[in-house]
Amino acid sequence: MKPFHIDKIRADFPILCTQVHNKPLVYLDNGATTQKPIQVIQAITDYYTNMNSNVHRGVHHLSQISTDAFEVTRRKVQEFIHAAYDHEIIITKGTTESINMVSNCYGKAFVNEGDEIIITAMEHHSNIVPWQMLCEEKKAVLKVIPMLENGELDLEAYRTLLSERTKMVTFNYVSNALGTINPAKEMIAEAHRYGAVVLVDAAQAIQHIAIDVQDLDVDFLVFSGHKMYGPTGVGVLYGREDLLNAMPPYQGGGDMIKEVTLEKTTYNELPFKFEAGTPNIEAGICLTQAIDYINDIGLDAIRAHEEELVEYATIELGKIEGMRFIGTAKEKSSVVSFLIDGTHPYDVGVLLDKMGIAVRTGHHCAQPIMDYYGIPGTIRASFALYNSKEDVDALVKGVTRAANMLR
Repeated sequence: MKPFHIDKIRADFPILCTQVHNKPLVYLDNGATTQKPIQVIQAITDYYTNMNSNVHRGVHHLSQISTDAFEVTRRKVQEFIHAAYDHEIIITKGTTESINMVSNCYGKAFVNEGDEIIITAMEHHSNIVPWQMLCEEKKAVLKVIPMLENGELDLEAYRTLLSERTKMVTFNYVSNALGTINPAKEMIAEAHRYGAVVLVDAAQAIQHIAIDVQDLDVDFLVFSGHKMYGPTGVGVLYGREDLLNAMPPYQGGGDMIKEVTLEKTTYNELPFKFEAGTPNIEAGICLTQAIDYINDIGLDAIRAHEEELVEYATIELGKIEGMRFIGTAKEKSSVVSFLIDGTHPYDVGVLLDKMGIAVRTGHHCAQPIMDYYGIPGTIRASFALYNSKEDVDALVKGVTRAANMLR
C-alpha cells in the first residue's frame, strides 16, 4: 500500500482553503459531489486554452488532438475498471443517463410482458424510476429486495425473488444514503444462475473501492465523473460487448451513424453507436486527470484512510446525547448518516453551515429508505480522500453545539 500524505493531498484542492461564514470550510458532502484537485482544474483550463475543438469528425489539428485526448480517457477508464475492450466503455453524461440508456435500449428490446426486474429497497431514485417506467410500458413486474434494520439487504429474500422470469437485476454497490457495501459479486452470481442480466450502480463505489468488471462478471456498470474528483456532466456506461452489440441505439444523430440516406440509416460500431451528438468534450478529456489522481494515491490507501475516518466518526458522534445512526451495516464505505433526538435534520444542517461545515440533509434521493425507517430524512456526512480527523472533530463539535441550541 502506498503511503498516505493527507497534508499533501489537501494542498491539491484549492477550495479547501475557502472560508464559509468566516469559518474554515469543512466539506463533508462528498456523496453529492467531490471537490476537484488542481490537476483537474488545470486540465480544464488547458483544454479551452490549447485544444478546444469538436471531436471525431475533424481533420484539422485541434480536432485531431482533442479526439486523441478524448479517446485516451476511454482507454483510461477501461484500465481503471479492467474491462476487456475499450469499446465496451460508453461515455455518457453521468450515472443517471447510463441507467436510462440501459433501461431504454436493453429493456425495451429484451424485456417483455410478464418478465420480472429486481431492484433493492435502498436504491437512489435514478435506479428506481427508469425501471418503474419500463415495467409500466412493457407490463413487466418490478420486485424489490427488502432491507434489514441495520441497513443490509435481506439476501435470503433476494434468493427467493429470483426465478426463470427474472430478466434484469440492478442494485447499488454502495448505498448513497447508508454507506452499506453490498456483496456485488455474490449477488451477480446468484442472478446469473437464472440467466438474468445485472446492472451495478457504482456511483458511490468507484472513488472508494477497486473494481474489476471481469472479476465481478457484471453485465453493466455505471458511474459519474464528478463523484470521483472529475468534472460534472460526464459519466460511464460499461457494458459487455455482446450485450451492447445486441442493443438498439439510445438516440439518433451525428457520430452514431455509419451511413445515412433519406430512406435508411445504418448505425456505427461500438462505442460510437451510443454516443450521438457532441459530447461534453472538456469533461470527457479531463476525467483522465481524475483517474490518474486516484491511481497515484492508490485505491487501497484511499479505502483504508476513509474506513478509519468512518470508524472514528462513528465512535465520536456516538458520544453525543440523543445520537441515532441510520445504517449500521458491517461493511460500510464513506458515509455516516444520523439523527439527533428532538431535532430536525434540516435545522441541524443549517446550523452546521453557519459553522462552515457542509453536510447533506434530507432523503438523499432515497425516499424508500426513509419510509422504511419512518423518518423524514437524515444528516449525512460523507467522506473523501482529503478529509481528516480534524474534519471529524469539527463535525462532532458542530453537531453538539447545534443539538444544544435546538433542544
